[in-house]
Amino acid sequence: MNRNIKIINKLQKIVSEKPHEYQAVSDLFEMVRIVEQDDPKLARSINKDLRNLIPRQVRNTKNDLKTREKFYFLNKRCLLFDAKVDFDAYMQYIEYDRELEKRFYLPRRKQIFPIVQALQDLEDDKLDLLTISMPPGTGKTTLGIFFLTWIMGKYPASCNLASAHSAMLTNSFYDGVLSIITDPEYLWSDVFPGIGIVGTNSKEGTIDLEKRKRFKTLTCRSIDGSLTGATRCEKYLYADDLVSGIEEAMSKDRLDKLWEKYTNDLKSRKKLGCKEIHIATRWSVHDVIGRLERLYEGDPRARFLSFPALNENDESNFDYDYGVGFDTKYFLDMRDSLDDVSWRCLFMNEPIEREGLLYHEDDLRRYFELPKEEPDAIIAVCDTKDKGKDYAFLPVAYVYGQDYYIEDCICDNGNPDIVDARLVDILLRHKAQMCRFESNSAGGRIAEKIQEEIKSKNGITHITTKYTTQNKETKIIVNSPWVKEHCLFKHPSCYQKSSDYGRMMNFLCTWTMTGKNKYDDVPDGMAMLAEYAQSLDGAKVEVFQRPF
Repeated sequence: MNRNIKIINKLQKIVSEKPHEYQAVSDLFEMVRIVEQDDPKLARSINKDLRNLIPRQVRNTKNDLKTREKFYFLNKRCLLFDAKVDFDAYMQYIEYDRELEKRFYLPRRKQIFPIVQALQDLEDDKLDLLTISMPPGTGKTTLGIFFLTWIMGKYPASCNLASAHSAMLTNSFYDGVLSIITDPEYLWSDVFPGIGIVGTNSKEGTIDLEKRKRFKTLTCRSIDGSLTGATRCEKYLYADDLVSGIEEAMSKDRLDKLWEKYTNDLKSRKKLGCKEIHIATRWSVHDVIGRLERLYEGDPRARFLSFPALNENDESNFDYDYGVGFDTKYFLDMRDSLDDVSWRCLFMNEPIEREGLLYHEDDLRRYFELPKEEPDAIIAVCDTKDKGKDYAFLPVAYVYGQDYYIEDCICDNGNPDIVDARLVDILLRHKAQMCRFESNSAGGRIAEKIQEEIKSKNGITHITTKYTTQNKETKIIVNSPWVKEHCLFKHPSCYQKSSDYGRMMNFLCTWTMTGKNKYDDVPDGMAMLAEYAQSLDGAKVEVFQRPF
C-alpha cells in the first residue's frame, strides 16, 4: 500500500504540472482503481479531482483531436467509477451517450447542483428530511425521478414509496423510472450491472428489481390511493406536489385533511431509518412543507431548500443552457401577468394565506395623478433598515384634506450608505416638510445623519424621532382601517413591479394575519404613517423662511 501511495503522489505531481499529458492522467486513474479496495475514501477523493481536471482537457484546444477524444472517454470511466456512490457522477454518467442538447442534467447542472448536493447529503446520512421548492417547469420532478432510479439500483432489495396529489402524476413517476432503467439511451445498467427488472405493474404503479418481493422496490401511488397492505417504506418516502392546486391551497380545512392523509397514509409507512423527500411548488404556509418547516425548525437533520424564479437583481435563476430553461424576460412577463400573491406563491416560493391578507389590492384606493392644487402638506415616515435583510421604508404622502396620496417611496434593503443617500434625496426632491423616524436601535442615529445632510443642502424637512414599544403585529392591524380609508396608492399602470413602489405594494398586499411573514417593514411603515398623520390632525403645517 505504501508503494502505491508513493506512485500516486508522484503521478499527482506530474499531473499538476502537465495536466494535458494524457498518459500521466490515465495512469493516475488506474492507480485510483488499484487503491480503491484498501482505501476507498482516498480513491474517491483523487477521482473527484480527476473529474474536475479531465473535462477541461476535453475542452482544451491546444490538445489535438485524438488526445481530446481520449480524455473524453477517460472522463466517462471516472464518472462510472463514482456513479454508485456519488449522485452528481451518476447524473452525468447515465446520460453520457445522449446528445448534449437532449440531456437533462448537464444543461441544468450549474443551477441545480445545490439540490444534487443536498440529495447527496441525504443519502450520506447527514440529513433525514429534505424539502425542495422550485417554480413550475424547472425540472424538480425529473430530478426526483433520476434520484429514485439511483436509489433503486443501490438498494434493489429495499422498498420505496413515491406519492403525489393525483394518479396522473404518480403514473409519470412510474413511466419515468421505467424509461431510465430500461431504455438503452441511458446507461443505468452500466452503473448497476446484473440488476434487472423482475416485475412491473402499471395499474398498481410498482416496479420490482433483482427478485420478487411482497413490497416492491418502488410503489407509485397517489395520496388518495389505497396504501393498506400495498407497501412499506424502508429507504425513501418521496412526495411530489401533494397539493392539487389553488382551490385546495385556499381551503384551510382541505389542507388540514391533506396533513392527516400525509401523516396517516404516507408517513406511517416509513420504517426506522427511512429518509424523506418533499418536492413542491409552494401554495400555502399550511401545506405539508410549511408544517414540516414549523415542526422541524432548527433541526440540523432537516433542510428546507427554496429557489425563487428571480434573484435579488431580478434575473432568472433558471436560464439553463441550450434554451431548455426560462430566461429573465419570461419570468418578468409572467410576473406582470399574474396577481402578486400567485406570483409569489408559484414562482418565488413565498406562500401567502389569501384568506388572512390584511390588505387586498381591490380594497385599496387608487389614483393616476395628483390633484392640480397645492397639497396642504407633504409628510413622510421612515422605518430604517436595522440588520440582515430588513428593508428601509420611507413613504412620501401628499396631504389633501383627509386624503394622503402616497406619491413616492424608498423600499430598499441594499447597502446602508446608498440607502441613506436615497433617503436624503427623496426628502429633498419632494420638499417634504416633516418626517418621523422610528427610533429603534439604528433609527435615531440615521435620523440625525439624514437631518444634517438635509440642512447642508438647504432642505426644509424637519425630522423627529419616536420610540415605539407597541407590539408590531397589533400596531399593523389596528391602523389598517385608517390606511384603507385615507391613503391613496398609484394605479398599477403607473409603476413598475420591480421598482421601490412595486415592492412596497407587494409587501403591503401579501402581509397575512394567519401565517409567518417574511417581511413586515411596509405594513409597519404604513402603520407609522397612520399614527403620525393622526397625531398631526388639526395642526396646520406651514412652510416658513429659516431665520438662519
